Amino acid sequence: GQNAQTLSAVTVQANALPSIDVSGVDSRTVITADQLARLPLARSAEAIALLAPGVVQGSGLFTNLTGGSVVSFGGSSVTENAYYINGFNTTDPLSGFGGITLPYGAIDQQEIMSGGYGAAYGRSDGGVISQVGKRGTNEWHFGGQIQWTPKDLRSDPDNWYYVNKDGSQGKLRQYRKNNKSWTTTVDAYVGGPLIKDKLFIFAAVEAERQQGESTGANVAPFVDHYRYDNPKWYGKLDWNITDSNILELTGASNKSSYQGVFNDFDYATLKEGGFNSNDTHTKNGADVYSAKFTSYITDDLTVTALYGKMKGTWYSSIADYDPTYPYLFTPNEQNPALNGGSPITNSQTVSTINLPDHRSTNTNLRIDLSYKLGDHTLTAGIDNQDQKNVDGGTKFPDGGLGYAWEYNPPVDGTDPNAYIVGGPGTAQPGADWRNSPWVAGAGGYAGGEDGYYVAKYQYHDNASVRVAQRAQYVEDSWQVNDRWLVKLGLRNDQFTNYNAVGEPYLRLTSPQWAPRVGFSWDVNGDSSFKVYGNAGRYYLALPTSVALRSAGTSLYTRQYYTYTGIDANGIPTGLTPIDTYLGAGAPVSANGEYGQARDPKTSASTNLKSEYQDEYIFGFDKKLGDSWVYGAKATYRNLRNAIDDVGDNISIIAKMNAMGIDPNSYDATRVPASILINPGSTSYFNIPKLGGGYYTVQMDWKNDFHFNTTMKRKYYGLDLYLEHPFDGKWYGKVDYLFSRSYGNSEGQVRTDIGQTDVSATVDWDYAQVMDYANGALANDRRHQIKAYGSYQIAPEWMLSGNLAILSGSPKTCLGYYGADLTNPGLGYGPYYHFCNGVPSSPGDTRNPWTYTLSLSAEYRPEWAGKKLAFNAMVNNVFDSQKITQTYPISTSSSYLRPYSMQTGRYFRFGVSYDF
Repeated sequence: GQNAQTLSAVTVQANALPSIDVSGVDSRTVITADQLARLPLARSAEAIALLAPGVVQGSGLFTNLTGGSVVSFGGSSVTENAYYINGFNTTDPLSGFGGITLPYGAIDQQEIMSGGYGAAYGRSDGGVISQVGKRGTNEWHFGGQIQWTPKDLRSDPDNWYYVNKDGSQGKLRQYRKNNKSWTTTVDAYVGGPLIKDKLFIFAAVEAERQQGESTGANVAPFVDHYRYDNPKWYGKLDWNITDSNILELTGASNKSSYQGVFNDFDYATLKEGGFNSNDTHTKNGADVYSAKFTSYITDDLTVTALYGKMKGTWYSSIADYDPTYPYLFTPNEQNPALNGGSPITNSQTVSTINLPDHRSTNTNLRIDLSYKLGDHTLTAGIDNQDQKNVDGGTKFPDGGLGYAWEYNPPVDGTDPNAYIVGGPGTAQPGADWRNSPWVAGAGGYAGGEDGYYVAKYQYHDNASVRVAQRAQYVEDSWQVNDRWLVKLGLRNDQFTNYNAVGEPYLRLTSPQWAPRVGFSWDVNGDSSFKVYGNAGRYYLALPTSVALRSAGTSLYTRQYYTYTGIDANGIPTGLTPIDTYLGAGAPVSANGEYGQARDPKTSASTNLKSEYQDEYIFGFDKKLGDSWVYGAKATYRNLRNAIDDVGDNISIIAKMNAMGIDPNSYDATRVPASILINPGSTSYFNIPKLGGGYYTVQMDWKNDFHFNTTMKRKYYGLDLYLEHPFDGKWYGKVDYLFSRSYGNSEGQVRTDIGQTDVSATVDWDYAQVMDYANGALANDRRHQIKAYGSYQIAPEWMLSGNLAILSGSPKTCLGYYGADLTNPGLGYGPYYHFCNGVPSSPGDTRNPWTYTLSLSAEYRPEWAGKKLAFNAMVNNVFDSQKITQTYPISTSSSYLRPYSMQTGRYFRFGVSYDF
């Protein structure tokens, strides 16, 4: 029962060729401290996770809590994973991007769970990254390490260019040759007995500093001279109170502090100029404290209790903020007749900032009871979490102008009078287009003759919110006979999301049964051949950030103008307001976000159900002679239910008219335009009456919202592997995975446009944005080959390697709707699945395959008793810099320009001492 308690596996011993673990029914990859010390990896939990089959790098547009990368498991989105340190859930409570992790040298083992885990754990339909920290023993040990990644030995990153309409290379967008940094990391640890056999301590610290420079694109021509300070610490106290009572105390911390200075940069001469401004200074991170008590009451009865708290700080401030100029979005879309063919910009580098007092807390309580009864081990428990997000949100800086300018290209390259939003012919059948949001075309106004226009953009959200998560589970691990093990589990989750005044806007508390069943068959009875499988349901809660837009007081508007000039600071002049359905120049919010407080009863469909996924796994592991193990595993995942928001209040009002509801009995402008729903299902909405109370409006998915597709996300994979366990001389493993992730819903976030609004993406906002959306999903990599290993070529010398070969990620091409290039529905702009008037499904084209080979060598001399070690690593030996994501909007001059690229070659050198 202990394995289930801590999500920890059997520690792998070097030199002993392990037999196959026939006690597990899940899919896990365990990487030990010994392997971590050898393998050429970036020093992060996510880099370790990428060794596992089916785990791929998330989009470079997403980052975790402290600015690092994120990963996707088995086709799921990057926010659907769970992170653990010594059994405590450290997942980002704000939006689910990553979690708090251990200092690299303090990791005893990292388990990468890609499915099939037992009923004791939930709240993930992606994967689990579970780290078990080192602990003190009866011998004192201490050590340290210094690692250095020099800037001079980094390869030059490739420059990024615009792409011409004929596919040829356009002009320079971003000069990147000097976008390089150096990194220094210092680690130290100590561990041993405070009282022999009784009380043990282990403590580790890690200080990382990265300093470098980064030149922005031609639309933001500045060189950022930056510095990151990333300290981590970890401590563990183990107290054997008696032979049968154990107390474990764990503390851990991750912080990341960023500071930057902007100098001007001249794209005509590619020369750096003088000081421009200070960048926003940020300090993000969290501290974790937990206590775990284990009592072996009898030989058969064990109880464990874990309680802990994680406190997060999300601070940002601006030194010397200059409010003189507004921020400019997309200056590359300025009318070229007015800017001389190159974007005119200004010195403003700040658009919106995070609220400075932003903080969070995450409380965990687990109690688990395990009882052995004959061939059965029965386990039951509770798994409770409370997450608070205090002063979350963003704003334009105080003392500033309170808005930004957003330049836009023509809607239709042939007709400058094409409506910017809505217009004739864009309504649903039988409806009047004038009753839907519309913004007139630019052609009828001074300066708009070619269809160019500009929008004054305002955004602000703010809330203190919380989420309560409760779960109960029961599991029976049944050793049917000496060869068959069956695990039967049942979990029940409850999620309640509260708004800023403490009222629940989501109460997902009716039973959410998640059955889990798995088996392991020791075919020969000697652990040489195992056949296993499992099936399970996994529920996912919504994180706290969802409330900022769905239950907070968000403002998100645009005012539309034509312009006849652009001044020297990029500000449009000669403005003429464009007519809209709310009046000429009136602020328009496509989602009805005008800064009003949301009524919690209108935040979500009254019959909303949680997101959940069903998963099926079947596989085998088999010994090949005495030195090898091989196996295969098939996985199928089906996202059965998702949560996103619908924005189509126009269709809701149309349904109310069809129901015969008096239009004077409610305020049509207060019908919410961002309501949480289950895509593909009939929804029931509360619409406030003027005299109090609510109308209940039933919205059929096809007949009322007019969608012609339901929600789909499916994944299947077949993994084949061959492994040579470490025998004192060498270790190696190679994996090949064939997989497909397909459908029309990536999950909680959206990669192609970098949208981080959890469960509030553009998807499903109205029918037309989902036409032709079905295809390969963003985290799909059809073919994945991963190989890693190490070889003791001499007693003092160890060589290691890591190879990853992946087929390219899907590309998306988005544009205006249909052959007529209209902007129907809520008129979001070029976010329809059409490419120059032709339907275009994600994955019709792909980015190139990527190949990354990294190598390292370690010299551990006998003359120092093998306590001293020197190592060198080269990441991406062949300096492959393939483009991994491109800009998807076909109407923009930025279409197909790179969003991200493989990290080029760099060298890392280290010296360590372990006593």
